Amino acid sequence: MKTRVWTVYLHQRKTTLTEHPAIQEAASRLREGALIAFPTETVYGLGADAQNDKAVQSIFRAKGRPGDNPLIVHIGEHSQLSDIAAHVPSVAEKLMDRFWPGPLTLVLPSAGTVSDNVTAGLPTVAVRLPEHPVARALLQVARCPVAAPSANRSGRPSPTEARHVLDDLDGRIDGVIDSGPTGYGLESTVLDVTGDEPALLRPGGITVEQLERVLGSVTTDPTLIDNATDRAPRSPGMKYRHYAPQGEMTLVGGSEGDMVRRIQALADQYRAEGLKVGILTTEERKEEYRADVVVACGSRKALPTVARGLYRALRQFDDAGVERVLAESFPECGWGRTIMNRLRKAAGGRVI
Repeated sequence: MKTRVWTVYLHQRKTTLTEHPAIQEAASRLREGALIAFPTETVYGLGADAQNDKAVQSIFRAKGRPGDNPLIVHIGEHSQLSDIAAHVPSVAEKLMDRFWPGPLTLVLPSAGTVSDNVTAGLPTVAVRLPEHPVARALLQVARCPVAAPSANRSGRPSPTEARHVLDDLDGRIDGVIDSGPTGYGLESTVLDVTGDEPALLRPGGITVEQLERVLGSVTTDPTLIDNATDRAPRSPGMKYRHYAPQGEMTLVGGSEGDMVRRIQALADQYRAEGLKVGILTTEERKEEYRADVVVACGSRKALPTVARGLYRALRQFDDAGVERVLAESFPECGWGRTIMNRLRKAAGGRVI
């Protein structure tokens, strides 16, 4: 299969996005059952018609994704929600009024209209309305709900640029719309609103603090706390190792001074063993480390920059053939909670 690449840069467009030839062609291919990767404000997604069983199954094959891992359905208009969800609780309406379009996914009672592969057989469906102009235009022209996990091989760092998509999936999918780097750099927040209290299933582009300003309080799913693997995942990113570089990664915590000393000591040990070592740090500490590859993913003083650069940094280690990656930790509040969730998953539980 030859993967088609369409280029739709927002600053270069001479027509409305819904009339752009690339959007029109990609939307037509989606309706025919093709796999099309496209940019969202979070990461690039791999889209298929959520009501087409065969197309959805192709997502799992292309990504090598476990079949019990549910997918998020993307819609282009709020009005599409009534076709997907059996019921929309009042708390969901309140959240949609505040955060849609945007990086918030809501888990709702399913109307049973999407493929069982999308919901992994659960009675719920995860839905979001993205804010990226290209994503919105594609979804509006396609006129179908689109299941779209991140457009990468399962377990790998999510793609924040079209070239990352091609690194993982070239020849495995039908096409990708290149619209430059994404904005947030990490996936959407997933919130289950089907119970008595809204429950956080995955931290993301909307912080817990933002949710609490609307809801008052938010509970956290136990799997996020104890990392249990014997429960059926209710959301993407809950059960399996995700976001990982090819080299073995270890997350190192402690006070900043202790953390730096521990990381450098481990780097020296691994290099003495003949291994190629990478260190994931921030601009503030980059010059303090000695290793084969040292990458700053952003500024500790501005954590959204760390979020935006995290997956790109992890892919840099792969490009350099790094065998061991040592990563700094971050305070677990605001964006730090989301960043630490991704780092723990990428490290596969290896935390010092």
